[in-house]
Amino acid sequence: MTLLRTILSCNLALLVSASSVPDAHLPLSPSSSSSSPPSFEEQCESLPQKLIIPSANATSSTFVTANTTIHFPHADPTCGRSSQHISTDLCRVGLQVATSPRSGIKLEIWLPSPDTWTGRFLSTGNGGMGGCIQYEDIEYAVSLGFAAVGTNNGHDGMSGESFLNNADAIEDFAYRALRSGVVLGKEITRTFYGRAHNKSYYLGCSTGGRQEFKEVQDFPGDFDGVVVGAPAVAFNNLTSWSCRFLTMTGSAEAETFVPMDMWGVIHRDVLDQCDGLDGVKDGILESPDLCNYNPDGLLCRAGKTSECLTAPQIQTLRKAYSPLLSVDNSTLVYPELQPGAELTGAPQTYFTGEPFGAADWFRYAIFNDSTWDPFSLRPEDYVTSSTLNLFNIETWEGDLSAFRESGGKILHYHGLADGTISSANSPRYYEHVSQTMRLSPTELDEFYRLFRISGMAHCGGGPGAASIGNSKRNLASLDPDENVLMAVVRWVEEGIAPDTIRGTAYVNGTQSAGVDFRRRHCRWPYRNAYKGVGNGKDEDGWECV
Repeated sequence: MTLLRTILSCNLALLVSASSVPDAHLPLSPSSSSSSPPSFEEQCESLPQKLIIPSANATSSTFVTANTTIHFPHADPTCGRSSQHISTDLCRVGLQVATSPRSGIKLEIWLPSPDTWTGRFLSTGNGGMGGCIQYEDIEYAVSLGFAAVGTNNGHDGMSGESFLNNADAIEDFAYRALRSGVVLGKEITRTFYGRAHNKSYYLGCSTGGRQEFKEVQDFPGDFDGVVVGAPAVAFNNLTSWSCRFLTMTGSAEAETFVPMDMWGVIHRDVLDQCDGLDGVKDGILESPDLCNYNPDGLLCRAGKTSECLTAPQIQTLRKAYSPLLSVDNSTLVYPELQPGAELTGAPQTYFTGEPFGAADWFRYAIFNDSTWDPFSLRPEDYVTSSTLNLFNIETWEGDLSAFRESGGKILHYHGLADGTISSANSPRYYEHVSQTMRLSPTELDEFYRLFRISGMAHCGGGPGAASIGNSKRNLASLDPDENVLMAVVRWVEEGIAPDTIRGTAYVNGTQSAGVDFRRRHCRWPYRNAYKGVGNGKDEDGWECV
């Protein structure tokens, strides 16, 4: 009944059943005139005839051969995904599904050959304002034998404009689009292969990380194992934190604005003060939370008139590297920007003097006012957003008992040079779960493990050993010790939990140039400390303490 209520609440009428379609849950069978079973291509192209989804339209099913490129001529340009290379034969299923009379989702599920399907199902997530199907993640999963699904999260493109005067579109963004994709994707998988999946997984980062914790919190039976990267949990307060940087810096002409060409200088100053805290000066901070950065040494003065900052600019830095507090300074709104992210996205994201994309949340969802000016954001607005907490998008529930009892496993990671979502927020959520469930780290290890990835920018990249298999572009190996997706599969299916995640860094960040170094990243609350000699590239010189 719970599943039925959920589907009905989404206005989905999925009626794929043995009673309505006699062979819907059986392997697709050849016609009476055929002497051989249908090919993969024939099964794929006949799939829409097996599906009865009254709330869906534009259902299509296309066979795609390996080593070809799919083009998306009608994709929203803000998604930055005009094509996708395909590495394996697959069946590409696409449909549009109404979630209410005035909202709906676009969904794609890619199905590998019955000969290569592992019996695993996987859902991908989204990023930012989340209106783009992440085809690259679907392709990564299907190349590994997963049946994989993704949605546009209820709207096209990276703008939040669809939220204006449409609470249903907000509800899709908050949780309903992904949940609908999971429910439909599993049913379509079962229809195509003639049997249900064996295990169900999730892979997502940023907004995709928040989406997955929302699933774990509210729909604990949907997945057996999840890979959650840099999650945008504490969502309302995160958007407040993200948007307040504009009011902090002002426009590029303001006296409080920090010039873009100064961020390299600031980064060197951070390293001078904090790089050795982990035992070696290698340009990577293993524990930025231990760095109490003081920018005062960069103040312009007599004899120091270049590569320096004015007093108002120094004050901007102090605020940036301090936690955001409530108006009366009594409550934490959101943690500080962690030191070390100066060259991995923070300046280009928050210090340009232009509104960040999260301003759309205030403009279209909170205030429902297309004329709202991001420069007008006030501390009182943080309270408005967190109090409204539309569709509980905050995603801050600490009781994960139901997911634990279902046998589910959470592999949570966060890059320590993340310039978009403070890496300090992930341990904060972990501790919230620990306190809510009254479980020690050893007890949490049974089902929930957090790994901090030093030198990783937002969801990938950066100077650290950040290739950990969380996406195809960050793939170094399929060894579960070096690949977070395969690590959670091994944890679920073999009961072997990951103690560390071994990452790889390439020379100049280029895989073809060869391996620069590897490093084992510790699970929280352990920290990496260097006990070896030299420049820190000896992976056996590091230990979790």
